[in-house]
Amino acid sequence: MTKLIKWFVTVVLTIIAFNVNAADSDILLGPGDVLRISVFEQPDLSLEVRVSESGTITYPLIGEVKVGGETPAAAERKIASMLESGGFLKNPHVNIIVAQLQSQQVSVLGQINRPGRYPIEGLRTLADVLATAGGLAPDAGDFITLIRTQDGSTSRQVIDLPKMLRAGDLSENVNIAAGDIIYVEKYPKFYIYGEVQRASQYRLEQNMTVLQALSIGGGLSPRGTERDVKIKRRNVKGVIEVLSAKHDDIVQPDDVIYVRESLF
Repeated sequence: MTKLIKWFVTVVLTIIAFNVNAADSDILLGPGDVLRISVFEQPDLSLEVRVSESGTITYPLIGEVKVGGETPAAAERKIASMLESGGFLKNPHVNIIVAQLQSQQVSVLGQINRPGRYPIEGLRTLADVLATAGGLAPDAGDFITLIRTQDGSTSRQVIDLPKMLRAGDLSENVNIAAGDIIYVEKYPKFYIYGEVQRASQYRLEQNMTVLQALSIGGGLSPRGTERDVKIKRRNVKGVIEVLSAKHDDIVQPDDVIYVRESLF
């Protein structure tokens, strides 16, 4: 991914992240969430409480309340109804603030500016989460792996982010769910040495040809020849093979390109 494309990707991710429908902002409460609950004009009923593993809290006067799987607004209505039906208050106004959101989180790993675990508040897409995590790091590659476990089954999806954004096809900008793992791959490399101007390792772009790789290496030295370029490549068995390279051959990750010296 070139610097220009990386800048474009970061800008687009940021724009997408801010275009979230306010109607989708409600979250579902779950184990580990910390709630600050208050009742209008009833300071004795204000408290901070953590949702238990069973999805319940214990609240003054009414005891155990099941809030797991509820939105904060629904939990407010449930507590208010229990206070009123129990004869404790008339028409109580309950307010819940989520102080810590622990139950609905996604892990963002790999080549990202701020890797870590982030809360999923309402509907969030892949681009939203990447932007929240600070966008792609300088050594990020093109591909993002999404690992998801549902009903005891784990799936893996690989997404070509620059391709998705260049084409304007956001079908792979999938909605992210709690427990998902997003891994940003590191860019692949190739190596070039021998009779070239700048022998080194370089970032491998998609569908790069041998001729393009030679150009990135500054071209041939005065003693180099294009007639005998070799590629050292590890096969599926882990064995290094030496291949004769043509100009339009596609370079693969970790290829080592060797330019021989001209004999004439």
